[in-house]
Amino acid sequence: MNKGVKISVIGAGRVGSAVAHTIAVQSLASKIVIVDIFKEKAQGEALDIRQGTSVLEFATECVAGEYADTADSDIIIFTLGAARKPGQSRLDLAKGNVTIIESVIPQIASLSPNAKYVIVSNPVDIVTYTIMKLSGIPENQIIGTGCLLDTARLRDEVSTYAGVSPKNIHMNVFGEHGATAMIPWSLCSIYGENFDKYIAARPELHMPSHEELLSDVHGAGGRVIKLKGATFYAVSIITAYVCSCILHDAKAVLPLSTMMHGQFGLEDVCLSLPCVLGADGIERVNQPAMNDEEIAEFVKSGNSLKEITAGLNI
Repeated sequence: MNKGVKISVIGAGRVGSAVAHTIAVQSLASKIVIVDIFKEKAQGEALDIRQGTSVLEFATECVAGEYADTADSDIIIFTLGAARKPGQSRLDLAKGNVTIIESVIPQIASLSPNAKYVIVSNPVDIVTYTIMKLSGIPENQIIGTGCLLDTARLRDEVSTYAGVSPKNIHMNVFGEHGATAMIPWSLCSIYGENFDKYIAARPELHMPSHEELLSDVHGAGGRVIKLKGATFYAVSIITAYVCSCILHDAKAVLPLSTMMHGQFGLEDVCLSLPCVLGADGIERVNQPAMNDEEIAEFVKSGNSLKEITAGLNI
């Protein structure tokens, strides 16, 4: 356990509760504060988690609280906001959740100016952008989980077909965490061997095509929702991993959502590129050597997000 580490989770819905649970089980913090407008729900989740951790090697203090109780947090995780409803546009979802964020971020940021802010709320790129614009917190301290979840889903699927550990599959998803996410195929590999060459030499694997794999990434969350009503386990695991990388100064390179400052000609928009993540938050944004077609797809994804933010008057 990281002694003295305080992590606050804003939002006690299924995602927020799963995030708090995963952090507690992994002993990433000595104290977890859960905040939600539905106070009894937050109290119930905190009590349920705390009672379970009492049998672990390190018991975590998990409590429900108000925004004031998040003061001096080391990490603050945003999971609050409504889920996208059938037929609802991304702009409408963004407007609703941005309004929620606008109402809470000033007071939270003033209480923990040195915290790292991990953004899970959707649309994650838009919410990350909003918090960067409104909080006064340095950009490197604000980390959108972005395409890390898409990347995990892609590696899981390829691992299943290829019959090798996902740790040996080096593939990433860049751009928007959403409909315009893209895969830079020229950079993909399996244990150092170019992905396409690896698959071509092994036709018995019956690997789906590029288009099919990208479509599966785009629809992965929807398939889980159709089967069980919501997604929360996978996102809670990747969120805890982001926290672990911060707390252990891992210098891990992950596809995270952050502000673009000229990367591939994009400005004033948040989306995912490989970022070096450590104790200071996002320490560097890498600009991978994608080919012209991939760059065009990435820029298209960025411009799609800029069209949404333009309609929000942030």
